[in-house]
Amino acid sequence: MKIVVLDGYALNPGDNPWDAVAALGELKVYDRTAPEEILSRSAGAEILMTNKTPLGEAEFAKLPGLRYIGVLATGYNVVDVSAAARHGITVTNIPTYGTDSVAEHTFALMLELCRGVGIHAASVRRGEWSACPDYSYSVTPQIELRGKTLGLVGYGRIARRTAEIARAFGMRILCNTPHPTEESDVCFCDRDTLCRESDFISLHCPAKPDTVNMIDASFLAAMKPTAYLVNTSRGQLVVEEDLRDALERGRIAGAAVDVLSCEPPKENVLIGAKNCIVTPHIAWATREARARLMAAAAENLRAYLAGKPINAVTE
Repeated sequence: MKIVVLDGYALNPGDNPWDAVAALGELKVYDRTAPEEILSRSAGAEILMTNKTPLGEAEFAKLPGLRYIGVLATGYNVVDVSAAARHGITVTNIPTYGTDSVAEHTFALMLELCRGVGIHAASVRRGEWSACPDYSYSVTPQIELRGKTLGLVGYGRIARRTAEIARAFGMRILCNTPHPTEESDVCFCDRDTLCRESDFISLHCPAKPDTVNMIDASFLAAMKPTAYLVNTSRGQLVVEEDLRDALERGRIAGAAVDVLSCEPPKENVLIGAKNCIVTPHIAWATREARARLMAAAAENLRAYLAGKPINAVTE
């Protein structure tokens, strides 16, 4: 059985071996695959694994032996699942590997917005502390998280873990979600209330028709001028031009994003925007999370080969 990984570098840049997958068949791993290379590299494969390489009807029609696609991520929009079903192809994803990693990165971004650790370290390297007449100085305002209000948009696994961390910091938690639960210390509310009362708003939603571009000029205008926006979810949730405008005009205090609408960005209005931190989609990528992802990818394939698929996705 031929197994082809179309874009394996992000998952294994050299520290996360493919051994568990290789044990299940004849494995070929490509670090990256261009669109024009997909068919030639996939020829004869029964199993494909992909992270961001798109697969759809055009490919399925020319790969009659393909039976399984393992998406090496939680989001599976890179695969046309309906077309896969028509061709009898099972598609699986990996829903839980990055919960802790992404929640921790959310707080890394929040803390950087509040304390500017990187900015201050760079200032010291430039010699500014040595030249300072005082024993202490600050380049940016120093803000505590205790007592602040965190507004979560969405309440899946990552948002719930983020809420747990927020509790440890002594934060008040608001949440806007279509699926509220009963929790004594989480206030489920409408979006207007969340915007009006939150000091930090953190996005934890998939990119769907009702969430794409939901963070627009009107949403940002409803936020406190002292509030911050954090996005470790999907870049498509944000109208990036509106966010840049809000930052440049001081309508909100700042933003930190790990995701952009197009990745990697050739150009993006948020790169270099005032009071905006951009990290290169690394929230998921701790060594521990990638090891869990690799193990889950192998387990998904093992279950499929045993005739009992797990984590299968449909439209």
